[in-house]
Amino acid sequence: MTKAYFLDYTGTMVQEDEPYTRQLLEYFVTHSNINDPQEILRIVWEMVKTLEVQSHGDAFIKNDVKVDRILEYCVNEYGLNGDLEHMHRIWRNVWVHAPLFDDVKPFFERSKLPIYVLSNDDLYYLEESMKIKGLKPAGIISAEMARACKPDRAIFEKAMEIAGVRPDEVIHIGDSLTSDIEPAKLLGITPVYISRKKDVKIESVRVIRSLNELL
Repeated sequence: MTKAYFLDYTGTMVQEDEPYTRQLLEYFVTHSNINDPQEILRIVWEMVKTLEVQSHGDAFIKNDVKVDRILEYCVNEYGLNGDLEHMHRIWRNVWVHAPLFDDVKPFFERSKLPIYVLSNDDLYYLEESMKIKGLKPAGIISAEMARACKPDRAIFEKAMEIAGVRPDEVIHIGDSLTSDIEPAKLLGITPVYISRKKDVKIESVRVIRSLNELL
């Protein structure tokens, strides 16, 4: 019997293509040697994923440190010459103020099961985001609590420990095959893939277009 939902944050609860991200990319374009926002996005995203893999156990670092390292790298490699603290503040706004998808708040209000938020973002910013958005999850499980980032199994195991559930008693909902669906399956957690923009088929995985389908 299902006893809880685990819900991914970025891309599942909050939108990725949002005003603060666009503001950050525009600043990159006007203060670096790269004039293509999509190329900047690719470079930054690859660095984020690399640092997340390296951030584990005693080597774990919070997102603020990751951002500083990414910006320093862009200074050295791509001639970034803007106000780095200003860029860092915009980045923090992405974590906290990225808008919810329309189906998220109704899902929290109508779900009869407790909802736990799982994210590689830092706990402080997640708590601020939940407060601003008026959401009250049963718990928030951040990478810093597990000392590891998704798709590492440690963050899912920490979530199960906090929620007090076995793998067969929880559904994990996410928008990433590598960070959400695959690790959940490996642990015996039922995965649900959310694809709001287009129809997707994934073998042996339920795909939904809206969180409302789970109610």
